[in-house]
Amino acid sequence: HMKIIGMLLTGSLLFLAPAISQAFPPQEGKSQNCLDCHKLEKKDAEELVKKIAPGGTVVEIKAAPVQGMWQIDVDANGRRGTIFLDFSKKYLAGQLVPVDTLGPKKTDYSKLPLKDAVVLGSKNAKKKIAVFTDPDCPYCRQLHDVMKQVIAKRQDVAFHVFMYPLPMHKDAYKKAQAVLCEKSLALMDDAFSGKAMPEPKCGNEQLEKSLAVGKGLKIEGTPALIREDGLILSGFLPTDKLIDWIDGK
Repeated sequence: HMKIIGMLLTGSLLFLAPAISQAFPPQEGKSQNCLDCHKLEKKDAEELVKKIAPGGTVVEIKAAPVQGMWQIDVDANGRRGTIFLDFSKKYLAGQLVPVDTLGPKKTDYSKLPLKDAVVLGSKNAKKKIAVFTDPDCPYCRQLHDVMKQVIAKRQDVAFHVFMYPLPMHKDAYKKAQAVLCEKSLALMDDAFSGKAMPEPKCGNEQLEKSLAVGKGLKIEGTPALIREDGLILSGFLPTDKLIDWIDGK
């Protein structure tokens, strides 16, 4: 599961990690005792949050579902998320993954409004892959190049791109908004190559709809690809391996 570990280490899942206290029930009595010995003031947590999400605010600090960590619930521009900090205050985690949830994940592909996506490839392609992506996510940028390589090799494949900027990437929202306003492949290339972007030429309704779709499908990180059978791929693969995944091999 190196792909999952890599996703965690990049920080791409920060602020999109779901509240998982039910998945990891704390051991009775022990977490409370730990908090008696270890303190995290809200102002210190705020300083930490500002480093990774300048517009973020701390909503609550409590014992994490595993011992030795705090759970910090955060609001960033109206979006709620969670980060975890160890008691030494040296290490952050964006997500705690229950071991029994590892393995292939599926969702309902029929709920995807493909007409709202930016299409990379032929709109008439037989195989339509939905992609949730963030222009400032490092793995997403690599995936963007890989997707262009795939459609150069396979005319029967198209990627339907849903912009899904993470709150920790302070500039990503405006970039994604600019792309969606014009549904421009050229602007999307600029966004994923780190070039300067123009101001959006429309409101944020389309982008908020894209974010709502991702949340509804429980997309917890970027990039995320969804096949027509509902299977989710988190992260990216090299070109030939991605083609194999698309073909179900």
